[in-house]
Amino acid sequence: MIFKTLIKTKDELTTLPESTSLTEALDVLERTGYRCIPVLDPSGQIFRGNIYKLHIYRHKSRNGNMNLPVTTLLKNATKFISINDAFFKVFFAIKDLPYITVLDNDNHFYGILTHNRLLKMLAEGWNVKNGSYVLSVTAEHDERGNLVAAAKEITHYSSIANVISLDIPEPGRSSKVMMFTLPAGVNQDLIARIKKRLAKKSFKVQEVEDLHPTSFN
Repeated sequence: MIFKTLIKTKDELTTLPESTSLTEALDVLERTGYRCIPVLDPSGQIFRGNIYKLHIYRHKSRNGNMNLPVTTLLKNATKFISINDAFFKVFFAIKDLPYITVLDNDNHFYGILTHNRLLKMLAEGWNVKNGSYVLSVTAEHDERGNLVAAAKEITHYSSIANVISLDIPEPGRSSKVMMFTLPAGVNQDLIARIKKRLAKKSFKVQEVEDLHPTSFN
């Protein structure tokens, strides 16, 4: 289920009725600076698609009729998700779109979920602001329980602010990487001890990322 706080609801958005002409739509797009805007039916409840500034410009450059309705150039008519869809479905649905349309339980236009809000949520979940280092850890053997085992070794020295496990595709196989975000206060000496302890249990720290590197002029 999508967190409603991530969604920009209809009353926060600029939308266009399907009767809007391409000239009118371009005026709105230029005035707001948006790449695209949702288009709704006359009731303002049914999502018809998105109208993109790029496609209107292309149409205009080819001497197309700018008095035609926006429905002439609508895109993404089938690109939407339900407010009750599983959260991970969003990652496949939003893909290269600037936003994904969200429908309510009655299949009415509820709002949009933007890439920016999604990435901001992930950054907050990653604990970038409060974390110190991210350890990218791999195991010598891909076995059940590796994540728990690696976490157990790390917690001998430090708590864990966040953890995520990723499958990294490689030629002929898939490699699993466990990424542990450690909280503020962890220093290089502690990192060295954690790496040594993990190595004794056949875990390798492939990379240590400093989330707040000191910049030198």
